[in-house]
Amino acid sequence: MTLRLVLFGAGRLGREIIALAPQRDAAVVATFGRATPATTALVLAARADVAIDVSVADAVPANAAMCIAAGIPVVIGVTGWDNGEAMVVEAVTTARGAVLIAPNFSVGAALFSMAVADAAQRFTALLGFDAHIVETHHAAKKDAPSGTARRLADVALQSRGTAVPVTSVRVGHVPGVHTLLLDAPFEQVTLTHEARDRRVFADGALLAASWLRTRTGAFTMDDVVRDLTGTADA
Repeated sequence: MTLRLVLFGAGRLGREIIALAPQRDAAVVATFGRATPATTALVLAARADVAIDVSVADAVPANAAMCIAAGIPVVIGVTGWDNGEAMVVEAVTTARGAVLIAPNFSVGAALFSMAVADAAQRFTALLGFDAHIVETHHAAKKDAPSGTARRLADVALQSRGTAVPVTSVRVGHVPGVHTLLLDAPFEQVTLTHEARDRRVFADGALLAASWLRTRTGAFTMDDVVRDLTGTADA
């Protein structure tokens, strides 16, 4: 059955989601943005299965509240709203709803995050390598470090026990490159994930929405990847 979607955000990523939806057996039945503000009544009227929010940070809490009121699971791919995340998760949990929060919808990036956690722990424990994260994005990206870089830094911190510095570069039209540098006096190991096309984020958002459709609780792209690769925690 075709997945019916409500979309918050009509920017570049939103347009890519609309274009790719048919390939994931999905259809965007309502789109809300600055020109077409959302209300709970309009969200309800859309009779959607899942909502995807790729709008702006300031709009996320209100959008999530409308989805909770409408009983619709919501996938959130907005960065820069970290202060409100706990509140949204608590509200969704209380309402026995579903939310998936991901600063990066790329499946490869989720797998990369797992690789970073493993590498940060092993290289630090056995070889004493220093670690540094470098992230590069297009010049128009406002938040720095990126949400993905902050998450990678958190993952590395949990693995290493010490903070990992992050360097941000804003230049040109780069969709997104994240690199973990592990450096020792006589050698260096580099792990890199590069998004070559924005469609990777749109495709991941649609995958996440389909996955979330029948679930309850709070999730991330890590949960999606672990489930789909058969590596979910027992």
